[in-house]
Amino acid sequence: MVDDRGADAPPDVEAGVLADRLKERIYATITMIAVVVGLSLGEVGSLGAVATVLTTALGLWLAAFVADQQAHRTVHRRLATGHELRRMLYVSSPILSCAVGPAVLIALAALDVLSLHAALSAAAGVGVVSLFLWGCLGGLRMGGGVVTAVVAGLLDAAIGVAVALVKAAAGH
Repeated sequence: MVDDRGADAPPDVEAGVLADRLKERIYATITMIAVVVGLSLGEVGSLGAVATVLTTALGLWLAAFVADQQAHRTVHRRLATGHELRRMLYVSSPILSCAVGPAVLIALAALDVLSLHAALSAAAGVGVVSLFLWGCLGGLRMGGGVVTAVVAGLLDAAIGVAVALVKAAAGH
């Protein structure tokens, strides 16, 4: 079985868990595209930008975790513990990783390797490219062939571009 990074997943991890984990990663990537585009349009320094990126990822993760726990509590009439809690943490952990790329690029801007605007634009671009690659992988895994995979990738990337355009049009 393949996990959301394309690596071999532990044999006891079911496909539904992996799908939920990838869903969280994709959702966080789309959100992070909007955040870095918004930052690129504003007057923020490297420290403010990295703080925003990191707190956004942390906030998304906490929101997902609280929502999972609340849903579990409502349906099962008890808090998730043990295996259920570990599953929630495993599924939601990719949300935190969506901040790594933008944070590294912002750190490069802080070191004057590139401008902050270029770092934030690159972070948005990397997010869009990752959506394209996930779409392609999904198309290939469905057995649709290369053309279908590229179309799926382009459709997924278009969502990322649309988010960036909406954010840019809103001017914040």
